[in-house]
Amino acid sequence: GPICAVAPAPVTRPEAVLFDFSGTLFQIKAYEDRIRAALPHPVDGSAMDAILTSLEAGLADPAVIGAQHARDVSSAAHRHAFTTWYASAPALAPFAGVLYDQLRSPEHWLPYADTEKTLAALDARGIALGVVSDVGWDLRPTFALHGLDRWFGSWVHSYEHATEKPDPRLFAHACAELGVAQADTLMVGDHPAKDGGAAGAGLRSYVLPGGAAPGAVRGLDAVLRLVDGPY
Repeated sequence: GPICAVAPAPVTRPEAVLFDFSGTLFQIKAYEDRIRAALPHPVDGSAMDAILTSLEAGLADPAVIGAQHARDVSSAAHRHAFTTWYASAPALAPFAGVLYDQLRSPEHWLPYADTEKTLAALDARGIALGVVSDVGWDLRPTFALHGLDRWFGSWVHSYEHATEKPDPRLFAHACAELGVAQADTLMVGDHPAKDGGAAGAGLRSYVLPGGAAPGAVRGLDAVLRLVDGPY
């Protein structure tokens, strides 16, 4: 007999939006600034160029590459991954721990120029908000420093769950905490596999194009257009 087509369920307005952290809502200050803050002596332009070149070269070091494996599943793995990379630059090796402490410090992170107004606009629309981040430390103090923590009803840090995005359990946990269905939730991030992978867990996903500089406009107005429809 004829095959009966099943009408797809209508797409409704999202009830919740989950956000990635780094590269989505916040960006860390430039390495030049961080290195100057970490080192106890002045660093001139040529010395800084040499340090940045050796950091870049370190990304190809087998030991550094190996240390990145599953780096976000625990605080210890995260610290090991970053300090191994920092130490691959000889001038930074004695200060790898200082640089890592910076990474965890709220004052070294800047929200994008459109982060606050986007979160406020979503909250005004009655949208529940959560953070789902591959990270090795608690992000709440960083958001709180900028007065941005008050809008979030769920904080999912990968290291607290011993796994990384796109593990469906991370997205499901956030949705459960917010009391929303995964099909009614939008995940916003900047990593196609990790954040876009939320689609595999039944969420909608929006992946921002390549990174913007700290404090720049990120293009988060696109999230409001996705939420507003038409539906």
